[in-house]
Amino acid sequence: MPSLFRRKSTDLVDESVTSVTPDEESSSTRPRGYTPAKGRETPKRPVAGRRPVGSTKPLTKEEQRERRRQLRAESAAEFRREGGPRDRGPEKLLARNVVDSRRTVGTWFFGGALLVLIGSNPAMPPAIQLASNLVWGALALGVVVDSVLICRKIKKLVRERFPNTGQRMGSLYLYAIMRSITFRKMRAPAPRVAIGEAV
Repeated sequence: MPSLFRRKSTDLVDESVTSVTPDEESSSTRPRGYTPAKGRETPKRPVAGRRPVGSTKPLTKEEQRERRRQLRAESAAEFRREGGPRDRGPEKLLARNVVDSRRTVGTWFFGGALLVLIGSNPAMPPAIQLASNLVWGALALGVVVDSVLICRKIKKLVRERFPNTGQRMGSLYLYAIMRSITFRKMRAPAPRVAIGEAV
């Protein structure tokens, strides 16, 4: 019995033929995962944020030696400016400023000790040996007196400016004394105050 809603077989054949596009006919010849173009070229990824590719060329022995020398120089310069872990803290900075703001007898200690060592040689005349011993005693006494004065000033300033400090005063005194017997140009960190400047 014919139905009003049944389609003719010829209509079905015509639709199946007309629905096939040339792209679909050639899809079997394209690789798997192919994505057809959408009318414009896909933009490339931006390269601004990409990490630059480092050089894979190994360094020569001369270049490695030069690199190590440069790193040592940079490390020494940084230590000269900032110091090490033992130089950290406001109390240590105050102690350094106290020492650096004055002329200390200790800066002449090692130079005087060398002269005393030469002058006290048994081959020297007795007068020179005696003078060397007197110079040695004067230097030792001067270092002791200077160290006492430095420690007293540090103690006074620390109590005024850092009343609740947990810094041990004994280690702070030793830190200041060792700096006071070091030549000014060899001190690390480098002095931040001039001689005679108020601390």
